[in-house]
Amino acid sequence: MAASLGRGCLGLLRGVAPWRSRPCHREDIARSHFLQPLRKLPLRTSSTNARKVHTAPARTLSLLRPLPILAAAGGGYAGYRQYEKYQEREREKRGLEVPPKLAGHWEVALYKTVPTRLLSRAWGRLNQVELPHWLRRPVYSLYIWTFGVNMKEAAVEDLHHYRNLSEFFRRKLKPQARPVCGLHSVISPSDGKILNFGQVKNCEVEQVKGVTYSLESFLGPRTSAEDLPFPPATSCSSFRSQLVTREGNELYHCVIYLAPGDYHCFHSPTDWTVSHRRHFPGSLMSVNPGMARWIKELFCHNERVVLTGDWKHGFFSLTAVGATNVGSIRIYFDRDLHTNSPRYSKGSYNDFSFVTHTNKEGIPMRKGEHLGEFNLGSTIVLIFEAPKDFNFQLKAGQKIRFGEALGSL
Repeated sequence: MAASLGRGCLGLLRGVAPWRSRPCHREDIARSHFLQPLRKLPLRTSSTNARKVHTAPARTLSLLRPLPILAAAGGGYAGYRQYEKYQEREREKRGLEVPPKLAGHWEVALYKTVPTRLLSRAWGRLNQVELPHWLRRPVYSLYIWTFGVNMKEAAVEDLHHYRNLSEFFRRKLKPQARPVCGLHSVISPSDGKILNFGQVKNCEVEQVKGVTYSLESFLGPRTSAEDLPFPPATSCSSFRSQLVTREGNELYHCVIYLAPGDYHCFHSPTDWTVSHRRHFPGSLMSVNPGMARWIKELFCHNERVVLTGDWKHGFFSLTAVGATNVGSIRIYFDRDLHTNSPRYSKGSYNDFSFVTHTNKEGIPMRKGEHLGEFNLGSTIVLIFEAPKDFNFQLKAGQKIRFGEALGSL
């Protein structure tokens, strides 16, 4: 009986009725129409000792390969992120406050797996390759058009003058292109966009509105070394107290983002003396405003060079933060500095003191004096001590140029 039923079911799948000798009834016709689509399925029969088994061909299973699935998932995630950014822009247009949506730990960890340091070193090598004379104008013109570079400000406007991309990125400006403001005590050290500014509160610094990073993580742990400009600290309040050296003063900060089309050199923002340099090898993640809104403590993850010293109101520091394709940070008076070098590992730092037996003070810098350069766009962070009546002459998000006022007393 069971064998007869099994043969009957198999016959149905093949479109052959087991009761072919009987007259065709209406229900048989209806069953035949119902099974018609099943007959079109590509089935393959394999025999075993017990029964016949029907399986789908292997080419059907090959459609479920991991690469297309990952590509589809990645494309869907990228599309979702773009949709979120579109919603944020629409809210900003309507004047609504957009709360930052921070990346999860797994997203930051996944981003860090990208070999940005190796890619940045390769990009640096490519920038040093001399371009043929006939190729320089089209290559540089494409870059100028893409990033809105104003070559009328360049000291040398002739594009054929720049032998490689590195020379073009580090082009000098005409002396009159950036007049230095003499009325204000602190000027912008570079061209760029103001991401944030204000007082440092609770040892937390805002990289953009609503997204902070630890002051101590950014400047580095305090170690009891004689060449450090400030003694060690054990808590947030004591750490801050070591930076604010004068009664009645506050700690201020300002973050300036340099886009790829901006002037890539940076200058001294005030009259001060540089006594110490701390270099943090790290990641080279993008530091554009969108990433700064997404990744908490972004500047603490990235490679950076912290210059610390004193100005007329106390503690003063300037930090050059590296980014993707910006592993090269150059400080003109520091020949021992080598950034994005494979000999340095992430999570470490190395110190250098400019105070020596022959030089008891350090490196004096005048306001507007050339200080260093990036190989592409990046970020400058100023953290300094000043009296309570210090006022910034800025708005968040505004464009600023080197030599323009940041603030004054």
